[in-house]
Amino acid sequence: MALPANFLDELRARTPIAGVIGRSVKLTRSGRDTKGCCPFHGEKTPSFYVYDDHFHCFGCGEHGDVITFVMKTTGAGFMEAVESLAQEAGLEVPKASPQAAQAEQRRAGISEVLEAAGKIFQRFLHEPQGKSALDYLRGRGLSEETIRRFGLGWSGEGRGVLAAALRGQGIKPEQLIEAGLMKQGEHGPVDMFFSRVMFPITDRRGNVISFGGRIMGDGQPKYVNGPETPVFSKRRSLYGLHLARDAVRKGAQLIVVEGYIDVIALAQGGFGGAVAPLGTALTEEHLAEVWRLSPEPVICFDGDAAGRRAALKTVDLALTALAPDRSLKFLNLPEKDDPDSLIRREGPAAFKARLDGARPISAALYDMLAEGGGRATPEARAAFRQRLIEVANRIPDKNLASEYRSMLLERFFAERRVKPGAPKKPAVFARGSAPPDAGEANFRRGRLMLVTLLSHPALINDVDEAFARVALPPAYAKIRDALHEFAAGAKSLDTEGLFAHLSLLGLAEEARLIEALAAEDHRPDPDASLAEAAEKWWSWYILMDFSVEMLRAQRDELEQFWKAHQDDAGAWERLIKYNELLRQALAGEYGSAEN
Repeated sequence: MALPANFLDELRARTPIAGVIGRSVKLTRSGRDTKGCCPFHGEKTPSFYVYDDHFHCFGCGEHGDVITFVMKTTGAGFMEAVESLAQEAGLEVPKASPQAAQAEQRRAGISEVLEAAGKIFQRFLHEPQGKSALDYLRGRGLSEETIRRFGLGWSGEGRGVLAAALRGQGIKPEQLIEAGLMKQGEHGPVDMFFSRVMFPITDRRGNVISFGGRIMGDGQPKYVNGPETPVFSKRRSLYGLHLARDAVRKGAQLIVVEGYIDVIALAQGGFGGAVAPLGTALTEEHLAEVWRLSPEPVICFDGDAAGRRAALKTVDLALTALAPDRSLKFLNLPEKDDPDSLIRREGPAAFKARLDGARPISAALYDMLAEGGGRATPEARAAFRQRLIEVANRIPDKNLASEYRSMLLERFFAERRVKPGAPKKPAVFARGSAPPDAGEANFRRGRLMLVTLLSHPALINDVDEAFARVALPPAYAKIRDALHEFAAGAKSLDTEGLFAHLSLLGLAEEARLIEALAAEDHRPDPDASLAEAAEKWWSWYILMDFSVEMLRAQRDELEQFWKAHQDDAGAWERLIKYNELLRQALAGEYGSAEN
């Protein structure tokens, strides 16, 4: 039996071809794609390229999709290869049956109806009845070539005009209802689209699967999409995908925008890699589709409040799927602007400059989370800090999650530093010592501080806020994040439990290596009391070149809080501690304040 086209499309979409080929061919990144030595003929210089949905060897000419590759490399037949890939993808291969054959015939029939309707809509647009719609499109700055390339059309104004135009092709109203072009009314079939500019929606192969329509005038709703059908699903479809795929393969940046006209205007301006969801927020399926085309697409929603909310929803969805090789960028537009209005007002060159300045999600995330949230009190800051940690913890890749926690907490504490331009205090060293290289000295002090916490985990909660500000290399920052996680969830803060936690994370060996390196500078006393360990930890912290500013900011903040809550004994005790630490830092002395 011939398998349904939509099943094969879904199988290919769920089976990353580079992953399958990479099991037997060593692939390396080549621009947006990957390449390797061809498995079908002997070669030493790679000429075998793997794209998002197919492979091609420029040496021997072998070409095909993921199913073809499995067949050619394993000797499997078509159905055997499909069944093997389907099992991996968690899909069930449709069984041969009269019902399956009928369903496939039904889908084919719908596709034929939609193609025929698209040609009628294009014809209507260039007839006298479509003059207002054509004038509207030209008024939006669209050229005849762009209108033709995107297959834009006009629905007609008279009721039943589409059915009448297609009657000569043997297409009946019930077929138009099934294709989402008409609906059943009280007195018979009525048009789904009436007095609207028509935008064909295609699948990744360029086949029309539905339409969207924009009303002429002030009526509502302004935009209408066709209903769900056997060939069309809003949560899986992206407007402009077919044309964007070709552009991205040729080097265009993949850009996700909000509307039809945004996609078309960007394409006409030279940015052919634009796509848009169909009146819905981005879904998991949408993200999977754009990531198949580009490892770091740009999200470019409108500059209004709704656009910012949509961007934040996209971040929320993307966090659970981020990976070292899969991310997003965000392009913030001016208030009340969309890509269409911006490129018409500023021109392609200015938009390109903005696009080049799009921020990675790692840089945009903090600002999105902070927008509209007050952090004027310790309670509000503590809640916000916890939210930052929770957001980072949603990232499934542990190493990436650790990097995000470090980055977000760094931004959190950086907000409380002295303002840019203020004079920077010089590094303070212990009396009698020669000032070493500042970067190397801070690196070694940070390592000593980390090792002190490894041997005295009970200190973690007391120094966590200050330690999060200390710049550490990535390998050490991972250990610091693991300490924070341990302290947040452990019932007992002991070294044995801590190293059990590190072992689960695969970090225990790395922690032991750090201890060995730190022993060259200072060998901790295993019998030291917690107070003695705390004194030593703070002595290293005070010598960090940023600590004076940090301590002053913390002291000033506590002072303001205590003035408003003078009955809070804990706040008073913390204020005394920070005043003493600040005094010691300014004097360059080791501390003896209790922590």
